[in-house]
Amino acid sequence: MKRRVAILISGRGSNMAALIRAAAAADFPAEIALVISNKADAPGLERARASGVTTEVIESKPFGKDRAGFEKLLQAALDKHGIELICLGGFMRLFTAEFTKAWYGRMLNIHPSLLPSFPGLDPHGQALRAGVKLSGATVHFVIPETDAGPIVMQGAVPVSDHDTAETLSERILELEHRIYPEALRLLATGKVRIEGDVCKTAGSAASENFLIAPVVG
Repeated sequence: MKRRVAILISGRGSNMAALIRAAAAADFPAEIALVISNKADAPGLERARASGVTTEVIESKPFGKDRAGFEKLLQAALDKHGIELICLGGFMRLFTAEFTKAWYGRMLNIHPSLLPSFPGLDPHGQALRAGVKLSGATVHFVIPETDAGPIVMQGAVPVSDHDTAETLSERILELEHRIYPEALRLLATGKVRIEGDVCKTAGSAASENFLIAPVVG
């Protein structure tokens, strides 16, 4: 049985589209059963419908700071569709501690930095200002603290002296599209477990490859 997944979006749904493409494979262990947006005009909604995925809109703006009220409707939609796992794909709404605890170990997010470095807003600008030579993306479990949950998977890219926040973002986004489906695959097949605050992956091994930057010719 494939695990039933909901993707929550607020905008274009770039990572959503990558997850939908991956889940279309016959051997993928999860199905994207639902896409929910908290904004009715999110471009990702049409992308999801074009892929044959059921969509719902639960506007968050009318709730203001009443997060619990919004989450009550969200949970009802998740229950209605028998959702087992959640993937956040650019979902611009903070959750209450109660909601994240209820979905602990079953809700993933992706952040465009090598966490715990550069959480929060403007991670690419943070990376460039810090002068790091490697940056990347992190898939992690969602907890009440922002961008702080147990890390499931990471990928890295070199940072060039000529990079801008925009060019770095483009390369990291391509990486996000690769690792997010793989992280969901691991979770859906039960290969991920949480020990304390650390995520462990069954069958994982150290890579013999190295990524070193900069490379000087």
